[in-house]
Amino acid sequence: MVQIKTPEQIATMREAGLVVAAIHAATREAAVPGATTRDLDQVARKVLAEHNAKPNFLGYGGFPATICTSVNEVVVHGIPSDEVVLKDGDIISIDCGAIIDGWHGDAAYTAFVGSGHAPELIELSRVTEESMWAGIAAMKQGNRLVDVSRAVETYIRRQPKPGGGRYGIIEDYGGHGIGTEMHMDPHLLNYVDRRRGKGPKLVPGFCLAIEPMVSLGTPRTEVLPDDWTVITTDGTWSSHWEHSVALTEEGPLVLTAPDGGRAKLAEHGVTAAPDPLA
Repeated sequence: MVQIKTPEQIATMREAGLVVAAIHAATREAAVPGATTRDLDQVARKVLAEHNAKPNFLGYGGFPATICTSVNEVVVHGIPSDEVVLKDGDIISIDCGAIIDGWHGDAAYTAFVGSGHAPELIELSRVTEESMWAGIAAMKQGNRLVDVSRAVETYIRRQPKPGGGRYGIIEDYGGHGIGTEMHMDPHLLNYVDRRRGKGPKLVPGFCLAIEPMVSLGTPRTEVLPDDWTVITTDGTWSSHWEHSVALTEEGPLVLTAPDGGRAKLAEHGVTAAPDPLA
């Protein structure tokens, strides 16, 4: 069952999404050489408290922190730690969420720590982010879930990988519905699996967290003994981008983007829905 939201509920999700955007801004500024991933978690906790919001990661399935901090070959679900110290040249994907009045927001981004990053890493993050926006632009009335998956995969597959070969579209993790829970039906693949069919139709009130994860090598992952940290099986570095998006009668609204997604969607010829909080 897909949870369909009313305009009023989407407005509350927009509030939660803006808290997530504030966490992104604060943690991006704090992700500097010498900082620990625990430091970033503390920054996120402070932002949540300032906005009277609740964390949706802390305690989720026993997860022990407020945000996920995934460095280099870690794809997702990295646990903040005093032992993980950021170094010049690292990349880090920060995934976080917030709850306002029982409604969830969830988003992730990849940041560059310090300077001197290889062009292939810069391109990896760009391709991952832009594939997310391609998926968001496919959130149109009349489309089906598979159209979002196809848009993400098609964008990635059309990008030449520096040095040759193909990008690895992570197979075991993907996007999801979001609303009164952080993870809800439907599951959203970042590639087309014809065995799954076309999926549900996209209608106003449909909300998705669209989150491609892409590596420089394999699409396969393994989970470390802490039962959370997911790494690529070949040790190649990865990128993770995510936004929570609502489909309204007037088009898509990117709940976790400060401008509601207006600027990036315009690049795809799509007009973002008006911000209900404006």
